[in-house]
Amino acid sequence: MPKRDYYNAPDGPPANSIVVAVAAFVQDNAGRVLMIRRTDNDQYAIPGGAQDIGETVAQAAIRETAEETGIDIEIAGLIGVYSDPGHVIAYDDGEVRQELSLCFRARPISGTPRTSSESIEVHWVDPADIAPLNIGQANRLRIEHGLQQRAEPYIG
Repeated sequence: MPKRDYYNAPDGPPANSIVVAVAAFVQDNAGRVLMIRRTDNDQYAIPGGAQDIGETVAQAAIRETAEETGIDIEIAGLIGVYSDPGHVIAYDDGEVRQELSLCFRARPISGTPRTSSESIEVHWVDPADIAPLNIGQANRLRIEHGLQQRAEPYIG
């Protein structure tokens, strides 16, 4: 389902739903970040998505990462809680969602990178190579916070 992100955009539509979502900031032993190029908006992102009924947010992050990348992870901590009402995601079906998103720090434990219906590319990206990539503002903020190795989670 194609989507469009609006981040503090004056032309952004008002939200009509709120969804709990997760993202996983995964780094390998070399410090590279696990990233995908999304099929729905052609942007680079860290893996993530909506929490399903019956799972915890940590389980959702593990599931979404495996589904989108082929990499199994373990959660190592919380990078932040993101709930900015100025960030909405509009879908073709008319849903405009505001997300309550939790971004987790994670480590890879097994698997081989592979694409999925949600990812047309899966890469381990050196932090020095991230800046020029086409990344939405919300995802870029999560990546920046992950790279900063903050002592306390971001709350915003």
